[in-house]
Amino acid sequence: MKKIIVCMALVSVLLSANVKNSCLSCHKGIEPIRDHQSKMMQKIFQLAAKAGAKGNDCVVCHGGSPQESEKAKAHSGTLDYFLKHKGPKNFYPAPGSPWINEHTCGMCHPKQVAAQWNNLMNTEGGKIHGALWGFGAKEGYKHTAGNFNGKNLHQRIGTKVYRKYMAKLAREEPQGFPEKMHEIPKAPTAEEIDKDPTLSVYTYLRQECLRCHTSGKGRKRRGDYRGIGCSSCHIPYSNAGLYEGNDPTIDKKEHGHSLVHEIQSSRKVKVQVHGTQYSGIPVETCTTCHNRGKRIGVSYQGLMETNYQATFDSEGNGQPKLHTKRYLHLQEDIHYSKGMLCQDCHTSQDHHGDGTFRGANLGAVEIECQDCHGTTDKYPWELPLGYSDEFKTKPKTGKARGTTKNLAAYLKQGAIPKDKGDGFLLSARGNPLVKAVRKGDKVVMHLASGKDITLTPLKGLKQEGKLSKEGLVAMDQIKAHTDRLECYTCHATWAPQCYGCHVKIDYSGGKQNPDYLAASHSHHNGVTGDVKNLKDFLVDGKVTETRSYLRWENPALAQNGEGRISPVIPGCQVILTVIGKDGKAKLQNHIFKLKGVEKGKGVNIPKEGVNSIVMSPVNPHTITKKGRSCESCHSSAKALGYGINGGKYFADQSKTTIVDLMTADQKVLPRQVDEQIPAVPNLKDDLSRFVDENGTQLQTVGDHWKLSQALGNETRSKLDRRGVCLSCHQEMPSEDLAVSLMVHTAKFAGVKIDNKMHHTIVHKTILLSAWVQVLAGLVLGGSLVYWLMRRRKRRRKKFDKG
Repeated sequence: MKKIIVCMALVSVLLSANVKNSCLSCHKGIEPIRDHQSKMMQKIFQLAAKAGAKGNDCVVCHGGSPQESEKAKAHSGTLDYFLKHKGPKNFYPAPGSPWINEHTCGMCHPKQVAAQWNNLMNTEGGKIHGALWGFGAKEGYKHTAGNFNGKNLHQRIGTKVYRKYMAKLAREEPQGFPEKMHEIPKAPTAEEIDKDPTLSVYTYLRQECLRCHTSGKGRKRRGDYRGIGCSSCHIPYSNAGLYEGNDPTIDKKEHGHSLVHEIQSSRKVKVQVHGTQYSGIPVETCTTCHNRGKRIGVSYQGLMETNYQATFDSEGNGQPKLHTKRYLHLQEDIHYSKGMLCQDCHTSQDHHGDGTFRGANLGAVEIECQDCHGTTDKYPWELPLGYSDEFKTKPKTGKARGTTKNLAAYLKQGAIPKDKGDGFLLSARGNPLVKAVRKGDKVVMHLASGKDITLTPLKGLKQEGKLSKEGLVAMDQIKAHTDRLECYTCHATWAPQCYGCHVKIDYSGGKQNPDYLAASHSHHNGVTGDVKNLKDFLVDGKVTETRSYLRWENPALAQNGEGRISPVIPGCQVILTVIGKDGKAKLQNHIFKLKGVEKGKGVNIPKEGVNSIVMSPVNPHTITKKGRSCESCHSSAKALGYGINGGKYFADQSKTTIVDLMTADQKVLPRQVDEQIPAVPNLKDDLSRFVDENGTQLQTVGDHWKLSQALGNETRSKLDRRGVCLSCHQEMPSEDLAVSLMVHTAKFAGVKIDNKMHHTIVHKTILLSAWVQVLAGLVLGGSLVYWLMRRRKRRRKKFDKG
């Protein structure tokens, strides 16, 4: 009996080994998903052979029935081997889809696939929390609302040091590291909105904000075409979403296809398009999603959105929309100019997640500038773990973190350069930075593009005398800058600032739009995760957004969740209007007041509560070698949080503006008038003003982390040098006036200007300024007395003559 079974098994194997390769008979010319000599392709060959489909390698990822010659039959089912073992369980047109990729990508990358459901690009926890906060802080500081239900994996991905570090951080910031997440409620009906208009936040999220998570393919517009799941990043898509490969069965004019049928990944993976090869994941793949919110993807490229259409093309057409926006081209981030891709800084944990939930991006991102650049006193490997990632207001101290050559699981990722030098640098949280190698006192960056660049850390630049005098003053002499500021606080010279997010959600007249989150759940019985018809997912309401005004220059400053001073830009400054099904406003230009939720965190909170509109600390990803000027912080009301020009430009926005024929005392003459600018009842200040001179916080500053806040009274008093620095520096011949006198003195008097000397100069300047004011007062007073006495004498003389 056993012999019969063995013989039958052998016959089965022999028959399956001779399965006809019908895939390429139709898809002849399609690009190999990877180079045939690569380890990945060799593994695919082996799996195909085991499944009895040698030479028919497509089935390892796509499934299907290669023995069939008819399209419908070939594009259905899968081989018995995969049903019994690991592999596709059906035909998968989009094998990267998270709904089924445990059977495809997960065969070789199980940890990353398991972690995908909990990473921030899938849960969108921070984005969701920001919206909920702007609509009245529906969940307070908790970050438990996400796109899907889920719980943490039992063990994080990463080194033991990293796992220990993150466990401690989660205990200190529990609101930002939830153990479980629940899917946000369903979109409300128009009838439910009549009873509770604040439920409109779920319409807003599902119709607008939740298009970009990796479990769906998002909005299919120019610049927004991308894959799903693993394919969101690892498959190339052009702006137009048109296929330009050699598969004859794919329509070259139909939008929504990948550029070519190839995987983009590390420096070892080559993608070929029209004879040109590239390695790594292009920045443009990231910007298909990272073009809203903090806009860090497009900002990295120097792109700042504009309302205007300039410039014109050769036929006189205005600028086309990209991500539904038009752009100005400002200064690019220096890392981008050097050829660095997003993945050259951001680690596997940043992208894939480590299996645990993150409330917002500070919880997900493990890298800091100092990880590669160090400080003027310490090389990166001399810094302690946690430096600049303290989540405290004092700099981290402790033993040097060193480097590592032991990469363990990281070696399996296939992107590790052979040259380990003196070891790989470590991130602030203890994971190896697999592209950054120490060589002596230099750092060699093995970029994903295949390019290698050598970096001299700040300590080395100081020793070699290559730091400017301004740089030495700012980074070396004034220790408070190094101890309290993020590097990008000075070196991010611009940031997109979209003030006032005016949201209208209209439920009148049966208006409806697609629910993108619900659509992402529709994955055709686990086959693709692609949505064919968004009209199947219409829900009540239509969202319209506009803004008050845009800026980009010199962002304001605040304290971020890590306890360091950073740039701050408008986050979700929601000014909400909800129109009911009867066409009447249920809420009009409404800003929620948060009482008992916003704790103050070291600043004064008004008795009536703080406005829910949010200013968000941010790394703008607009780094330049030369930092912003000292005056842009120390002599700026905006930098202090007092608003542009101290918030004095705008009239009282809590009052309606009517423009028509009026009397001199502003009484309107006509009876048929329109409100030109309807009031925003809870907005008495400019949207750029988030703290007043008494330290009272006027709006929320960061809604994710305990330490996020406007600058406290003590910090603002140290920062504020308006009228003090300029009393000396305004005539000095330097672009950076606040540094010019110190540099001038050091150059011509041979004086070393250190932090102590700087404080002495400032102190003496303040005293001198005070004495000058006293003397000026005495002189003015004496002159006034003298003039009055002369006047009295003349009048008396005239009286005597009369």
